[in-house]
Amino acid sequence: MCAENREVRVSKIKDGTVIDHIRSGYALDVVKILGITGHERQVVTIAINVPSKRFRTKDLIKIEGRALNRQEVNRIALIAPRATINIIRGYKVVEKQEVKLPNEIEDIVKCINPTCISNSNEPISAKFTLESEDPLLLKCHYCSYALEKQDVLRQF
Repeated sequence: MCAENREVRVSKIKDGTVIDHIRSGYALDVVKILGITGHERQVVTIAINVPSKRFRTKDLIKIEGRALNRQEVNRIALIAPRATINIIRGYKVVEKQEVKLPNEIEDIVKCINPTCISNSNEPISAKFTLESEDPLLLKCHYCSYALEKQDVLRQF
């Protein structure tokens, strides 16, 4: 069988969320930041390095019985800024949204500078400015400390 006749077959889900177009190799990081451990009662399908028309290869996650909130979508954007989120109901896509990394990121990650005021006992939430999407680079609003993708991943 030649390569163009092959299909990747992943079961449809009745209700839930499909996170598509994740950069290859990052699906497990997305699962981690969503707090999915495998001990939940929902079915989770993870496909890694599957062929893609949009990219050469991609990762894909299907989560049955779960809708993502805005905070979770923003976390995904830190790791997979080109992902798409599909909400599935009755086996049909009822909503489709592209993940967009906001220019200001607040209360998602913490500054790793121990002397930053956001790490004190002051009632201040961590806030970052997006300096670069790819490679990810965030700048702390208070101390200008730079966070990279690996710094973000360590926090989840």
